[in-house]
Amino acid sequence: MSTMIQFVANYDDLSTDKGFQFKFHCDKCRNGYLSRFQPNALGIAGSLLQAAGSFFGGLGSVENAAYHIQRAVGGTAHDKALETAVAEGKQHFKQCTHCGQWVCPEVCWNASAGLCEACAPDEQEELRAQQAQAAREQIRHQTRAQDYTKDLDFLGRSALVQCPSCHLKLSADQKFCPNCGTANPAAQPQARHCTGCGSSLRPEQKFCAECGTKS
Repeated sequence: MSTMIQFVANYDDLSTDKGFQFKFHCDKCRNGYLSRFQPNALGIAGSLLQAAGSFFGGLGSVENAAYHIQRAVGGTAHDKALETAVAEGKQHFKQCTHCGQWVCPEVCWNASAGLCEACAPDEQEELRAQQAQAAREQIRHQTRAQDYTKDLDFLGRSALVQCPSCHLKLSADQKFCPNCGTANPAAQPQARHCTGCGSSLRPEQKFCAECGTKS
């Protein structure tokens, strides 16, 4: 139909034997507009009766029945209903004079510019979109700049401890803090005491020098 060349490129034909209805889609975002239902009052009853009669006439009449059903929902009445729906749909959609496409007024039309938003983006929407994109990029950059794994023991070493002076994270095998030089308590030899008299024992002592108890 020639009128469709001037309208949206995509539409759904929802017509049935009861009447005609069409859904037109925005050329940009595919938003839909449903035309009003147009009853098929002229000739529908007779066409359907002819179709039913052909079905009951036997298997040889199936093709004839299909023809009558097609006449019931198609033909001149269908074309006229489509033409009416196109005229109705044109009242809803906007045609961009720059690219020629028909777009929905809710999402894809820039009313201030009189063009679709693909040809003339809305300045405030574009600004907010660019700001959001920049924010996402900055967040990715900042989060990647942080070391979230510095306190993890990937080499299977003992649990990390804090330096008592500067609070730097230290592993148990570090004897001194590399930041301030403070001794790491976790890496220092543990004090030994005699189990008999409680005297202090040196690491190499096998017996207590005070009471002779074996260490």
